Amino acid sequence: MNMKHAMNNTQFILKHKQKQVYINIALCLLLIGFTYRFYFSSSIRISSVIVANDHHKLPPPLPSPVAEANNTAIYKGSLECDIFTGEWVRDRTGPRYTNNSCNTIEHHQNCMNNGRPDTDYIYWRWSPFGCKLPAFDPTLFLHYMRNRSMAFIGDSISRNHVQSLLCILSQAEEAIEVYHDEEYRSKRWFFESYNFTLSVIWSPFLLKANIFEDNDGHSSGAIELHLDELDSVWVNEFSNFNYIVISGGKWFLKTAVYYENNTIIGCHSCNKENVTEIAFNHAYRKALRTVLDFVKKSDHKVYTFFRTTTPDHFENGEWNTGGYCNRTGPFKNGEVNMRDVDMIMRDVELEEFENAKESMNGSVLRLFDMTRLSLLRPDGHPGPYRAFHPFDGKDRNVHVQNDCLHWCLPGPIDSWNDLMMSLLIRG
Repeated sequence: MNMKHAMNNTQFILKHKQKQVYINIALCLLLIGFTYRFYFSSSIRISSVIVANDHHKLPPPLPSPVAEANNTAIYKGSLECDIFTGEWVRDRTGPRYTNNSCNTIEHHQNCMNNGRPDTDYIYWRWSPFGCKLPAFDPTLFLHYMRNRSMAFIGDSISRNHVQSLLCILSQAEEAIEVYHDEEYRSKRWFFESYNFTLSVIWSPFLLKANIFEDNDGHSSGAIELHLDELDSVWVNEFSNFNYIVISGGKWFLKTAVYYENNTIIGCHSCNKENVTEIAFNHAYRKALRTVLDFVKKSDHKVYTFFRTTTPDHFENGEWNTGGYCNRTGPFKNGEVNMRDVDMIMRDVELEEFENAKESMNGSVLRLFDMTRLSLLRPDGHPGPYRAFHPFDGKDRNVHVQNDCLHWCLPGPIDSWNDLMMSLLIRG
């Protein structure tokens, strides 16, 4: 009897375990099915965002990155968070590329190769107050830009920014250069795997201008600037772009004769008899208003980043009068003030942006405010290392040309891409 009772108990336990196994298998299958359904539906949704290629409609905002174990890929903060107000903080990880890993750095910004002895300037990153700013994700960016086109339109600072962007994107895919103008100022690259085209268009005034200046900035005559006519070099290409990063800047401080209706109306610093002196900010305002009017009235809809001016850091002179920039660390907030010309330029930019943003007629206009965060980085310029080993075999006190306007690569300008990515994600 005892043996029979034990056998019954054993059979009961076996049946119970067998039943439990079936239940566990069923739960696993249910979970797998749910996961597959969620993944498949999410893939379809994201795919439709990436592949859409309607030139008359703007794409939706970037999908948020998936959270990683270290939480570094989560974009936090709301639209109310000002990502352009913050501080430069130490970044022990250092740059995301070097002059050896990136082949698109132009000679004048290749500070490491040119012999700059200090490296502290590459160990900082921009940190906004009140929100997290993750590093630019090249793969996510290229996925979003699939079948699209982006252009940087402006002066050599725009070209400087494109070099930085190309260096970081090369971690995901090397771009193919498919075009350059005669002076290599305007260029175009193609990312074959993503059918993405990236361009830089050299148009320092954004307006029609006759410029009599060599590559080192030495002029043989006053610039002839037409305040009522846009530069055809970018206008003729405008309908090809889904995104543009557009900017003016320091070129408006140069000596220029101003035209409207092909007639001289005045000049800036030209000292010509019987020609009215006109302040540079008049021309700058006219240029920005003409550009933004064109964008908002166009039938072609674009996502426009409007970049503000970036201050230079020449001390004890200007670029052509012995000015230099030999600082090796960032300023803290409150340690430096903008010069009058930069404040005037920035005021014009903010006023014209506010006037334009409410009536974009289907296009998107975003303020890309690089002024204050750039002001805090006097250490990030090539200085004398715009040239290859400028002091080799020379007295250290010998006069050399300094560049205190453009940025070393790698350097502070790399953070501009983090900010650009954040604006895209916020929509």
